[in-house]
Amino acid sequence: MIYNPQKYAIADERMKPFIDENEIHDILNNTQPTKEQVREVIAKSLNKNRLSMHETAMLVNTTDPELIEEIKQGAKTLKEKVYGKRIVLFAPLYVGNYCTNNCKYCGFRTTNRKQVRTTLSDEQLIREVEALEENGQKRLILVYGEHPKYNAQFIADSVRTVYKVKKGNGEIRRVNINAAPMDIDDYKTVLEAGIGTYQIFQETYHKETYHSVHLAGKKADFDYRLTGLDRAQEAGIDDVGIGALFGLYDWRFELLSLIRHVNHFEACYNVGPHTISFPRIKDASEYDIDDKYKVSDEDFTKLVAILRLAVPYTGLILTAREPENIRREIMSFGVSQIDGGTKIEMGAYSKKEETQNLDKEQFKINDNRSLGEIIDELLENDYIPSFCTACYRTGRTGQHFMEFSVPGFIKKYCTPNAMLTLAEYMEDYATPEVKEKGEMVIKKNLDEMDNDKIKENLLERLNKVKNGERDLYF
Repeated sequence: MIYNPQKYAIADERMKPFIDENEIHDILNNTQPTKEQVREVIAKSLNKNRLSMHETAMLVNTTDPELIEEIKQGAKTLKEKVYGKRIVLFAPLYVGNYCTNNCKYCGFRTTNRKQVRTTLSDEQLIREVEALEENGQKRLILVYGEHPKYNAQFIADSVRTVYKVKKGNGEIRRVNINAAPMDIDDYKTVLEAGIGTYQIFQETYHKETYHSVHLAGKKADFDYRLTGLDRAQEAGIDDVGIGALFGLYDWRFELLSLIRHVNHFEACYNVGPHTISFPRIKDASEYDIDDKYKVSDEDFTKLVAILRLAVPYTGLILTAREPENIRREIMSFGVSQIDGGTKIEMGAYSKKEETQNLDKEQFKINDNRSLGEIIDELLENDYIPSFCTACYRTGRTGQHFMEFSVPGFIKKYCTPNAMLTLAEYMEDYATPEVKEKGEMVIKKNLDEMDNDKIKENLLERLNKVKNGERDLYF
C-alpha cells in the first residue's frame, strides 16, 4: 500500500474531538421558544427534515404539557411516514464479561469481586445461538467486555462461528457488535467477518462527569472513545450506532450532544449513524451512582419523541432495560428496534435461566417477556414484527442507506420485508393463536398497499414462504 500523507492528514482532522460543552450549554440556556416556534419545528420535522441543535433545543426546553403532547404525536406521525408500522426485533448475546475498565455504573467493572467472570467457548457459543434460533431470532448483537481476551481477531472469529450455526429453519442473518473502540486495522479485521452495525456508546458527553465515573482502564480516555466510530468509518464500517447512558448527567445536554455527534458524522462522512440508543441507568452489581441526574419516566418519554423528530432517518433502539409498560408507551413515539426474550447472563439462553443474578450480569433487565410474548403484543397493537436484514445484504448501508431513508423511500422496502420475515416466523415458530393474528396483520397491510407491482410481487413471495422457501426479500 502506498502511503498517502494527504489522505491521512484528512483522516486525522476528521478524528479530532468535536464536543464543545460551552456551545451546547449556551444553546440550552439561551433558547426560550414560543408556541409558534415549537409548532414550526415539529412541522419541519414532519417534512422529513433534520433538525438543528438550536431547533432541537426548542423542543427540549418546551414545558407546556399541550406542546409536549404535540411533540409526541408528531413523533408518532413521523415514524409511520418514514418506517411504517414495523418494529425490528433482535437479541443481545453476551460473549464475555472480563473487563479492565472500572466504570461505576457497570456490573462488569474490574473492581467488582462479586462478578462471576466467563467467556463462552466455541461450543457454548454455538449452543446459545441454537437456542436463539429455536425461538425464531434472526438478528443478534454480540456484546463483549473490554479486555485483551476480546481482541479484533477473537471478535471476528466469534462472528463467523455465529453465522455458521443452522438449527432447523433457523439462522442468524445479521450480527451487530457492541464492543470497545479499536484502531483502524483492528476494525478492518472485524469488518471482514461480515458484521452489520458497530455500536459504541459514549455513555456521557460531559467530560468532567465522564472522568468521574470511568475510574480506570482504556475507557477512561474520553477522546479515544469519542472518536472510536470515526476510526470505524475510516476502516470502511459505514454502519455505526451511537448512544448515551441517561442518568449520568443532565439529559438535555446528552440529547444535544447526540445531535452534535450526528452532525459530525454527516459533515465528515456524508452519513449519519444507523442507530441511536438511549438506555437509562439500571441496578447493577456494585453499582455506585447517585440519583442526581436520574431521568424520570416523563422526561424519558419526551426525550425519545424529540430524538425521533430531530433525526428522522435514524433507527431508535429501545431495550429491555425498560419495563414493559414504558416500552409499550415509547414504542409509539418512533422507536424502530427492540430486543425480545432478552437474557444477558453468559450461557443463559441455552440453560433457559428464568431468574437474574446481577453478579453474573452487566445490569438489571426489566422486561423479561419471551420473544413470543412480545411478538403477540406487537401484533395486538397492529405493529409488524420484523427480522429483516435486507438492507445489509443489498448494500443499503452508509451513504446508500441515507439516499433511501432520508427522503422516506425506505418504507417502500421495510414494510414488505417485515411482512416476509413475519410470515417465516408464523410458519416456523408461532403458536396457532399468534399465527392467526399475524395473518390478520399481513392482510390488513396488503389491503393498504398502494403500489400494485410491489403488492403482486409480495403476494407471490408470501406464497413461497408458505410452501417452504425462506430468506426472500426486496
